[in-house]
Amino acid sequence: MKMQMREHNKQGFLITFCGLDGCGKSTLITLLKEYLEGMDISVVLTKQPTDFVRKSNIFRTYMDQPNHDAFDYRALSLLCASDRVQHTNRVIMPLLKKYNAVISDRYFYSCLANLQARGYTQDIWIYDIAKSIPHPDIAFFLDVPVETAVERVRQRPKEKERFIDMDLQFRLREQYLKIAEENGGIAIDSSKTPQETFSDVLSVVAQKNIIKTGVHSYV
Repeated sequence: MKMQMREHNKQGFLITFCGLDGCGKSTLITLLKEYLEGMDISVVLTKQPTDFVRKSNIFRTYMDQPNHDAFDYRALSLLCASDRVQHTNRVIMPLLKKYNAVISDRYFYSCLANLQARGYTQDIWIYDIAKSIPHPDIAFFLDVPVETAVERVRQRPKEKERFIDMDLQFRLREQYLKIAEENGGIAIDSSKTPQETFSDVLSVVAQKNIIKTGVHSYV
């Protein structure tokens, strides 16, 4: 089901990256920022959900522990959705007036993917909330095999022992690809080297006239 997001009508470009933990978002976002700034394009990075949610007890329980009995996931999803509404309309929208490009690590799509991957497929409230969210100019969905994503996460010193629900990761991957297809997102194979994947990202960015030259010079 397609989300009816609104147009932001600002001069800046909004570029979002979604996907599994370990799909390569951070690396590609950094590469894109450096590349655009090298072309004299002003860029600012942001992230969803904000630390207000990330540091909350309910969020950390779902991220770090196998037992979620103390919390209702719908409550967490509503908290995340509220956080994203506030962030997009009070942080991202003003930034789009000041910068040529705003790049967001995760976006409202992640809220929908997690909700549906956990079985809340009949919750239509999230589509109503999406109507107040600005539509990105480019929505990247980085796709990588679950095993590869988890292996990358385990290579992070602080996340070697982090709880990861493998079954959920497979469902999330499926949902991300479905959401990308239904909402005009761009699915990018990020199982390749960072340089190869970045070349694919730049090709898409160039088509949107953020940059017009030098697209294939990176690899």
